[in-house]
Amino acid sequence: MLKKTSLPEGARERILRTAITEFSEKGYSGARVLTICRKSRVNPRMIYHYFGGKDRLYIAVLEHVLGELRAEELKLDFEHVTPVDGMMQLFDFTYEHFGKHPELIHILSGENLLRARFLKKSSRTPVVASPLISMIGELLKRGEKAGVFRRGIDPLQLYVTMVGFAYFHRSNAHTLSIIFKSDILKADWQAEHKRYAKEMMLGFLGRKAS
Repeated sequence: MLKKTSLPEGARERILRTAITEFSEKGYSGARVLTICRKSRVNPRMIYHYFGGKDRLYIAVLEHVLGELRAEELKLDFEHVTPVDGMMQLFDFTYEHFGKHPELIHILSGENLLRARFLKKSSRTPVVASPLISMIGELLKRGEKAGVFRRGIDPLQLYVTMVGFAYFHRSNAHTLSIIFKSDILKADWQAEHKRYAKEMMLGFLGRKAS
């Protein structure tokens, strides 16, 4: 065990940030502990000291990137805006967050290929995720009461759909770009896609004609 006084300042944060990049670029199998050590300027003992090995380090990375997303989502102000504005605020944030954090897309895509093998071992992620769905549910209830949202929308189904608009075209951008001979990652294409997605969200949320 390393003595507390011998630990370099900021070592844990450097390890975590380096690991995020390595796992994002190379996946769980391709990332190497020795590479993470070299790039974060620590020795292997420190990874075991702080994280307990490669598996726990990878779980910490998953928890961190998902925790960042959730922490920022929970800062959104739903109470002092109309239900429509609140939902569009969440949509805008979700769309922009995935655009600014390609590492989140890469890491989640890799973990899906692993059938959430490591995420299942995380005790933090379900706890962190739970408040958001309740908040969306409250927003939907307010919208129903105000007569601006249709009844019977499931908050989890809605959130997964919202994430799909922000995630799918980016996680598959390279193949889609080749298949359809159009650069899916171009700023103007992204902006147009966001406009389409927002219009579809608003159309779905609105009341059905009687």
